[in-house]
Amino acid sequence: MEFSSRARQKHVRLAGDQREQYPHSLQFYLEPPTECISLVEFESFAVDRLKLLKVVENLGVSYVRGTDVYKTKLEGELRKLKFPYRALAEGDYEARRKDHISHFILRLAYCQSEDLRRWFLQQEMDLFRYRFNELTGSLMQKFLEHVNLSFEAIGEDLKNELANELSVSTPGFSLPKVKEQVFYKVGLADAVDLFRARRVFIKDGFAYVPFKEIDVIVLNNYRTKLSKALALTARSLPSIQSDERLQPLLNHLSHSYVGPDYSVQKNTGKISLDQIDALSVKSFPLCMRQLHRALRDSHHLRHGGRMQYGLFLKGIGLTLEQALEFWKKEFIRGKVDADKFDKGYAYSIRHSYGKEGKRTDYTPYSCMKIIMSNPPSQGDYHGCPFRHSDPELLKQKLQSYKIPPSGITQVLELVKGMHYQLACQKYFELTHDVDDIGFSLNHPNQYFTESQKLLSGGRELKKEFNNSGNFQQKNNSQESINSSSTSASSNTKADTELEGLEAYFTED
Repeated sequence: MEFSSRARQKHVRLAGDQREQYPHSLQFYLEPPTECISLVEFESFAVDRLKLLKVVENLGVSYVRGTDVYKTKLEGELRKLKFPYRALAEGDYEARRKDHISHFILRLAYCQSEDLRRWFLQQEMDLFRYRFNELTGSLMQKFLEHVNLSFEAIGEDLKNELANELSVSTPGFSLPKVKEQVFYKVGLADAVDLFRARRVFIKDGFAYVPFKEIDVIVLNNYRTKLSKALALTARSLPSIQSDERLQPLLNHLSHSYVGPDYSVQKNTGKISLDQIDALSVKSFPLCMRQLHRALRDSHHLRHGGRMQYGLFLKGIGLTLEQALEFWKKEFIRGKVDADKFDKGYAYSIRHSYGKEGKRTDYTPYSCMKIIMSNPPSQGDYHGCPFRHSDPELLKQKLQSYKIPPSGITQVLELVKGMHYQLACQKYFELTHDVDDIGFSLNHPNQYFTESQKLLSGGRELKKEFNNSGNFQQKNNSQESINSSSTSASSNTKADTELEGLEAYFTED
């Protein structure tokens, strides 16, 4: 967005007038923003915060919170997305403003269901915990005063008087350590979790909390406030839903995919139909492997499965001609004859490739779209196996794929914690025998691309035919993936267009 010189100067002056709004880079987000922003900035802030929270989720499962590697990776993401990463740093007004506004935008988007609220609350809590623990002692005290949580530090005389009790009641504290540590006198209601875990000394209705445990009280206070705020925001949704500018954006953000655009087919024509069976075992995510097996077994997929699998195959490089041949060969092996296929199914395939109807080049489904929309019913094979399968059936499926018992346990733990994409990420690691894939998995086509890169040593498959027409494989340098993020508006457009496509897939 371009500003004239005068407009830029006005913008800077307004920003300067508002700097007192953010005296700290950390906040409880108690007051919503009141300034006017453009829809472009609204969308940009929201997408960046969503990226950040997804990184927080991924790091929280992949690493122990608070370790050096966890903190280094999270700080790197905060730097990259231009969020506050150093407490009270000078000149980070824009980062603080972005942090404030983006939190409230996602609060609107993620208050719409219990699952969304739970996910948002967990990631915001983890982000707050990291940022609070990065504060120095003096800055932590200033922040506590700022949010009216200033607790009374007990004097040396009282601490010496209670030294034995504090040492016995506070795990890990010897008498010498008690004398070195600052203790706070906190109302019992604020220290319930510490009391329940027997980590603090209690006397006369007060808990004596060491400085290193004060984050538990602050986090509980923040959780309570944010949880109530999400509930209140949910009640206000009807007024927001009447705004035709915001509602499509907010609805889309909760299902948003913010990775590379896989409708751009860099590998068109480089996959042969003869390869698909082998690739389904080596390089397909579990959702697509399940769909491929169901198609081979029953020679048919219902419309949800055809949409999900058909667009995935398009994304990995099948041409329109290959797609028509692939689906026709399989369907006529079942109960569909060639004439019925040509009349009832071929049009929809051409439509998905942008050759019919609105001539739109449709986009393969992201993980979030598969997880959050159109759940499978009886007789369906689409959806996310980690989200939509019974855990016992999922366990049996993983066993049939020779996943080791320890790996199955890890996957099922992630599923139990509702970390479905991370469960798929763990499945990738187990099937490719790697400890850390080094990226966040957000798209089935990303899974395929990364699998092919790994299996070919960073190279992609290039097909070549010999004189007899037999397929031969050669390695060729892989084009680097364009990692520029797809904006929420383009994703909204794609979702709207896919609604039109669904009508063509309704014949079972």
